[in-house]
Amino acid sequence: MIINTNPGAAMAARILGESSSALQKSLSRLSSGSKIASPSDDAAGTGVAMKFGAQINRIQAAKDNVGNAISFSQTQDGFLGQIGSALDRMSELAMLAQDETKSAQDISLYDKEFQKLDDFITDIKDKKFNGISLFAGNAVSFMGVTVSQNGTTFGANSIDLLGGSTAYNAITNQVLTTAAGAATALGKVKTAISALAADRATIGANMSRLEAESSTLSVLKDNLSSARSRIADVDVAEESANFARQQILVQSGTAMLAQANVLPQSALRLIG
Repeated sequence: MIINTNPGAAMAARILGESSSALQKSLSRLSSGSKIASPSDDAAGTGVAMKFGAQINRIQAAKDNVGNAISFSQTQDGFLGQIGSALDRMSELAMLAQDETKSAQDISLYDKEFQKLDDFITDIKDKKFNGISLFAGNAVSFMGVTVSQNGTTFGANSIDLLGGSTAYNAITNQVLTTAAGAATALGKVKTAISALAADRATIGANMSRLEAESSTLSVLKDNLSSARSRIADVDVAEESANFARQQILVQSGTAMLAQANVLPQSALRLIG
């Protein structure tokens, strides 16, 4: 029987320390929701999860870019729809102005509405989206949209309403004051309607491609998030069971350490 060294207490203290450390890690995982409380828990997993996280953020940024491009295209189409309504009415007015039973005063009223609608179309040509011209297709042939985490771009075809040679600008100088002028104006309006149909088809194609890119990015982001979750996120059910186990070990270790510290006191009986 010895007094200076208590091997039982030393071993109990060591095991209690290990159990306490494991309990603290388990508590940290449950409170944070992360399986990797410290890089030392899973060094390789920490690196992989970090790269996955950065990749997911880049994908979300690309998805935001695509979403803004879709909004841009939707705004374009909305204004072109208004131009379409104006052109429809202008073609009707050009037909009415060719009616030989109408007086010059009647025809001048048709011309007045025709010119106002032309002004309306002209105003739309200058519309912008967040400071970016919607219809300056003469400046660039396409709008580059970043559609991937690696910076890959998709060239969305631009719409040109501002170019001097466009079918829309050809209407500007038309008047309905005579039957001949009305007939000429009608031809120009019909050409503009055909151009408008092509432009709206172009925008529709842009939106279709962009929506497909957005869907692809969403799928990729979901899959990468699942992969990262398997590495970094804690399984609460499993960790709760581990937490309960470590709690019991800490409590029993504390009780056994107390018992080990009492054992050397039995030497007093021999001395006494």
